[in-house]
Amino acid sequence: MRKLAVYLRPYRLQCILGPAAKLVEAVFELIVPLVMAKIIDVGIPSGDRGYVVRMCGVLALLALVGLCCAVFCQYSAARASQGFGTSLRAAVFGRINALSHAELDAVGASSLVNRLTADVNQLQTAVAMLIRLVIRAPFLVIGSCIMAMRIDLGISVIFLIAAVLIALTLYLVMSRSVPYYRVIQQKLDRIGLVTAENLEGARVIRAFSRQKAERARFAAANEDSFETSVRVGGIGALTGPLNYLVVNLAILAIVAAGGAKVNLGGLTRGEIVALVNYMNQILLALVVVANLVVVFTRAAASAGRVNEILALTPSIESPEHAAEPAERADQRVAFDRVTFRYPGAGEAALEEITFTARPGETVGVIGGTGSGKSSLISLIPRFYDPAAGAVRVEGVPVKDWPLDALRRRIGLVPQRAQLFSGTIRENLALGAPDAGDEDLWWALETAQAADFVRRLPAGLDAPVEQGGANFSGGQRQRLTIARALVRRPKILILDDSASALDFATDAALRRALRREGAGMTVFLVSQRVNTVRAADKILVLDDGRLVGVGTHAELFTSCETYREICLSQLTGEEAAR
Repeated sequence: MRKLAVYLRPYRLQCILGPAAKLVEAVFELIVPLVMAKIIDVGIPSGDRGYVVRMCGVLALLALVGLCCAVFCQYSAARASQGFGTSLRAAVFGRINALSHAELDAVGASSLVNRLTADVNQLQTAVAMLIRLVIRAPFLVIGSCIMAMRIDLGISVIFLIAAVLIALTLYLVMSRSVPYYRVIQQKLDRIGLVTAENLEGARVIRAFSRQKAERARFAAANEDSFETSVRVGGIGALTGPLNYLVVNLAILAIVAAGGAKVNLGGLTRGEIVALVNYMNQILLALVVVANLVVVFTRAAASAGRVNEILALTPSIESPEHAAEPAERADQRVAFDRVTFRYPGAGEAALEEITFTARPGETVGVIGGTGSGKSSLISLIPRFYDPAAGAVRVEGVPVKDWPLDALRRRIGLVPQRAQLFSGTIRENLALGAPDAGDEDLWWALETAQAADFVRRLPAGLDAPVEQGGANFSGGQRQRLTIARALVRRPKILILDDSASALDFATDAALRRALRREGAGMTVFLVSQRVNTVRAADKILVLDDGRLVGVGTHAELFTSCETYREICLSQLTGEEAAR
């Protein structure tokens, strides 16, 4: 929690004045039983209505001032906690966006969402409770004991014993429930993961009629969280009854001991009532303390989870003071004996990959499922770093490039066509915010998407639902290709991004790229031979190894892996052409 205190610094004034106001309210609460004692001991026996009315006025004044203090404290707590939560949430979101793919893969999307929302909300609640109650509750306990001593030192021993017993009860209960709270947060991560997978894969689940199995999987995760929460709740439920038992026994002891003193003239009836009120104040204050312990325990677990994210150091960072290199005519992208493995994986995804791609060259990348095609192209924009070897762009290792400058030169179309809620214009301008309509329509024409966009009533301003759900798979792919083209990149990577296009549209797209992409190095990643066969150079991958480099004609005769792929998709006569 201390590490996160930096986000409370702008609200130091609220953190000081809020508890101070609550302290004033608590002082007035401690005065109320004394005023009540005066009414009972002085006003009522003497029949002095004026005195009773005046004392009632004092009670009303105390209540009014206490209300004003409470409202001010609530305002301070709300302002500080909401501001703290906003700043912390922004910091966590910024850190998540700075993380490389390796860290994002390790933590998991569902856990990151929970930490950004549920955990930050828990910390926000803890800050509000800190300002409102952390000083007030202990002060009431201590103050009530002191006021009891002021009334009668002998009976105040009962207060001390009751306070110790209640505190011991709270300690025993909390010490057994605290370890469960981090477990509960982890189980909520599991629920979030199952939910996210079901929402993202809804069509697949329905296509295979797996709704019942997925409901059972969610129910199992939900039931697991439920059982843990009930176990914690069951332990926490002991707090109230045990505390009430101790307090009621203490009240009986006060009445018994106080009654004897009343008969002897050592105490008054009003003082007995005041002592009982002080005991009830101790009970209520310690119940608040118990709730605070729960809140801060959960907040401590959340703080640990949030700090884990803030403490993560991106494994890929932009080098300091790196200058953007000059463009080279002889080399655009080069792999030099590159070996790569994913974090935590035993086997390498790529081994000893070496090739060069020149400006204006179209490079096809083909291979079976799991051969390393996507892994290879993910090294160019430096989503990951290779374990060995070097990846160079314009002759400079990508590690020496400023990340922004490197990625500005690259237009990437991933396997999964991802659109964002908004409009077509906003999606296309994602990588080039200053692009005009002429640039947007050029990109749409090149990507073979202009025709269907023109048919939309709003054209470029047509709405896009989350994930592009209001477009077909082929339309989404063409829009993502257009988005990559808008920035007019030096390197265009199409990672199996034409899989939803028919052969005619795919061919038209490739012709348009050759015609419009002068000087652009294009990587066509595909499992279709027809997509890559016209490329200037084809890279054939097999189980992470580069088993062939050349043109279609060269590879068909010299590379057995490529020949098998061709014959699995084309007739012998078509493949040999």
